Formats: sequence, structure tokens, C-alpha cells
Amino acid sequence: MTADTPPVVVALSARLDGVLPAPAARLLRDGTPLHADVDVPAELAQLCGADPVGDAMAGLLLTLDPSTGAAARWVASGATVLTTPEPAGAALLDAVAVMDRLRSPGGCPWDAEQTHRSLMPYLIEETYELYEALEDSDTEALREELGDVLLQVLFHARVAQETRGGFGSGCDIDAVATGLVAKLVARHPHVFAGSEQVHTASEQEIRWDELKRTEKRRQSSVDGVALGQPAVALAAKLVSRATKAALPVDLLPGAVLTGPVGDTGTLLFARCAAAKLAGEDPEAALRCVARRFADDVRAAEGSARAAGLDAERLTAQQWREHWPG
Repeated sequence: MTADTPPVVVALSARLDGVLPAPAARLLRDGTPLHADVDVPAELAQLCGADPVGDAMAGLLLTLDPSTGAAARWVASGATVLTTPEPAGAALLDAVAVMDRLRSPGGCPWDAEQTHRSLMPYLIEETYELYEALEDSDTEALREELGDVLLQVLFHARVAQETRGGFGSGCDIDAVATGLVAKLVARHPHVFAGSEQVHTASEQEIRWDELKRTEKRRQSSVDGVALGQPAVALAAKLVSRATKAALPVDLLPGAVLTGPVGDTGTLLFARCAAAKLAGEDPEAALRCVARRFADDVRAAEGSARAAGLDAERLTAQQWREHWPG
């Protein structure tokens, strides 16, 4: 670096420790002096071989924040700022670190007391809140609810990490991520291995099921269906799995409304099966009707309130008078 070359400020990533951007590495190779601002931890500065900045105004200056300290002075004097690029997903490291802090000694007492079982209701609740955000096409809510679902993943992985010799042991966040990557790669050989060709989404769906069945060593087409899911979703999933396996429609409960219908459960299953076979999503359809009903209730109450009535004490006739439509 010559005397005419402006100083260079290197904004480090707090997540990536001593990783330097490539241009900075080239300058170091050429013998450019390296300094560290006061916000750089001493261990990191030592690892990089950087000297305290003092009054220096030439060479490379490592900093975590180019808007403060000596770095701000360098920038004001015309220094070039190099930033350390972070890979997509780097912020997930922060989420893992926060969870670690919450569960560690000196963290949050409530978080520290939680178990897999105590967290289960939150997992269901947050998943439905995410579903609602997707229904409403609410981007802001989507971002928040995805974060809340991610929190459940981090929480359960952390609890599992602390478990020794029991349920969940050996299941930390890295093991979860490693398993997910391995699964996605194994079930997309046409993408990662180039060993076969898949041209359509329907072909991939069939191939996914084949690979999954082999991988899981399942004996039945309905093995692996989550029995704890809501009843309508469960029925739809069972119909989907069974009919993919070429089960005759007339063997479905209720014979898809082609024969006599018995109890309520049989009727519901039959209606669900009919919707699924028609290419509809019965869970979404039912939720749509339920939410429309909720909207109608709110509209009727608002109309009654606007008419001077007590919306909490409406008579049957008043409900009819103010019901929308």
C-alpha cells in the first residue's frame, strides 16, 4: 500500500469471528499494516495478528461497527469500507445463541423450566397462527409467526441437547439441521446426484413417496400419517395416501356418499373423502366456512351496535335482523 492509497476499514462479522473479505486478505498478503479498533475483542485481534489502532491512520483497520470509534474517524477521512459477506441464514446463528443464553445459568427462569411436554401446546398454537397468517396473506404476520415456529424448533432442540440417555438425547440443533439436509438431498436425486430425471411436480411427488417408503421401511400406505392432527386433516391425509395406493373408492368409509350414511363420524369422513377426491382441501374449506361465520357474527354485532342495541344481549329476532346478507 502506497502513501497515496486511502486507509481501509474492514467491518468484521460478529457471527464469523476472524473471517476477512477477500480484498482485505490480498492487502494483508502484500504487507499492509493491520490494526484493531477498540470494539474488536482482544482474543480476535490477537488471532488476526492486529495491533491496537492508537492514532494510526494508514493500513487496514478491523472493526465491528464502522460508525463508531477510530473506524468512524477513518471513514470520515475517506477510508474504503470493506464488509465481510455472510452466507444466507447467518442470522440463524444469533437465534441459536439467544436460545443458549436463555437456557443457560443466569438466563430466564421460565425458559429454563420448560420441557418437551410443557412446550407442546405452544407448538400447536404457533403453527395455527402461522396458518392464519398464510390464509390472510399477511406478510408482517408471516414473518413473526415463522419466527415463533422457529422458536419452537430451537427450544425443543435445546431441551433435547440437555437430555442425557433419554427421549431426545443426541438431538441438538446441528443434528436436526444435518438430518434435514441429508433427507432433502436423498429425496432429490434428480437435483443433487443427477442419477435420474424428474420433469413435473407430480412425478416428483410420486418419487418422493417411493423414496420415503423405502427409507422408512413402511409396511402400509398409511404408515407415518400423524394421528394427532385434526380429524378432518387426518381423514384427508388417509384418503390421499390410500387412494394413491389404488384403494377402490367404494371401500372408503361411507363409500364417498354413494351408499347409506350412518353416524356423524362416517358422514364427516365421507364428505372429506369426496372433497379430497375432487381435488379440494377439506381442512381449508372447513376453516374458510368457519372464518366466514366468525366474520358474519362480528358484522351482525357491529350492525346491532350501530343501531343502538346491546350486542351482548341480542334476541334471536335481533340476530336475524342484523345478520349479513
